[in-house]
Amino acid sequence: MGQKFRGQQLRKGRVSIAGQVYSISTVTRSRSPVFADLHAARCLIRVLCEHQEMVRAETLAFVVMPEHLHWLMRLSEGQDLSSVVRSVKAIFSRRLGCAIWQKGFYDHAIRRDADLRAIARYIIANPLRAGLVVSIGEYPHWDAVWL
Repeated sequence: MGQKFRGQQLRKGRVSIAGQVYSISTVTRSRSPVFADLHAARCLIRVLCEHQEMVRAETLAFVVMPEHLHWLMRLSEGQDLSSVVRSVKAIFSRRLGCAIWQKGFYDHAIRRDADLRAIARYIIANPLRAGLVVSIGEYPHWDAVWL
């Protein structure tokens, strides 16, 4: 399956709803471990924080893995989901000085607020499941509003 076709499939049925919580996953080109570099990982986290300050999206939880990002966010009023994610990726790429992302992203609308903490825990536990750390406290590139 070609990259262009997969990107089109990811967009199929995508809806932007203000106040809706989305789980977003996006990957670097060729799964290059860009975020193994501390500067790059912290730069991406700053971009997420800036989008919250600009009231584009409220970050509920995230984890920056060596080659991808998992982001649990609530879309702000008047914002388009694809535009917000595209903006995060573009600003980060400009600051790093090169395009590093694969096209597209995976999104999942969270239907029940009761599921949010469980989903956040699942997102944050990615470094444990990947064997990067033994304890999540050892991994520096994550956060959640509940902690």
